[in-house]
Amino acid sequence: MADSSELRILNGVKPPDSAAESANDLAKKLQKTMLRLKGDFMTGEGRGVNYTELAKSDVFQEYKTQTALLHNVSLETLSQNQLKAFFINIYNALTIHGLVEELVLPDSVLKVNQFWKTTAYKIAGLVFTLDDIEHGVLRGNRAHPASIDPQFGPKDPRLKYTMLTPDPRIHFALVCGAKSCPAIQVYTEDNLEQALEGACRNFCKQEVSMFTESNEIWLSKLFQWYREDFGKIDTDVIRWVIPHLEPGIQDRANILLLKLETQGTVAVKFNEYDWSLNKS
Repeated sequence: MADSSELRILNGVKPPDSAAESANDLAKKLQKTMLRLKGDFMTGEGRGVNYTELAKSDVFQEYKTQTALLHNVSLETLSQNQLKAFFINIYNALTIHGLVEELVLPDSVLKVNQFWKTTAYKIAGLVFTLDDIEHGVLRGNRAHPASIDPQFGPKDPRLKYTMLTPDPRIHFALVCGAKSCPAIQVYTEDNLEQALEGACRNFCKQEVSMFTESNEIWLSKLFQWYREDFGKIDTDVIRWVIPHLEPGIQDRANILLLKLETQGTVAVKFNEYDWSLNKS
């Protein structure tokens, strides 16, 4: 985690304790506001964001007011699915919030120094950076791809919010501010399974290619960076991907998987990741 002096905690000052809301009520408010932001300022079903107009909008000011309530919220009563939906939404909104707060909007999120390590909200009295949410909570406290240590230490109070059974599909729901990221959606407990599956299928449709003519499989870099979430070796990853492909592509994938397992004559390659800002 970044040094506390480097953190950018974006959800203001703690409101009076009397302003506390239940986690479910606040989650619903945030979901509703995020849907308005998506409808007004996002294009391409959520793949592009009009950051300039969003920053000036009344809806965004309302969203920022609501995020202050995260200081006092209690997450103890939320189920694992509720926590998953809550933190996916918070991650995506915090990403947008963090980029909007830049003095000059970058042309790539990579140009914001330690963006994922320092951009944070205070939630239930604890600080959560983007990295904390992704690797600590949603990935079940696994290490960042550039590290060997779990995101949270053994005595970290945030451990109680980690996913007991990590869901690899979260990688197709989290938006990092780049053009190669998935589209932004709003997740609820009720739509979670259907929405995650839809996000996974849509992402694979765009980022997975099976070329039986040249014996090549092309995947998003996400499958390379987070290989351990999908399996230990390439064949595990391909086997995980296949059910999420369209039927015709599944047929090609099965042919290539068999060749990869029995002959080793298939090349697994990874698409370049476009880190250009996902602005519209």
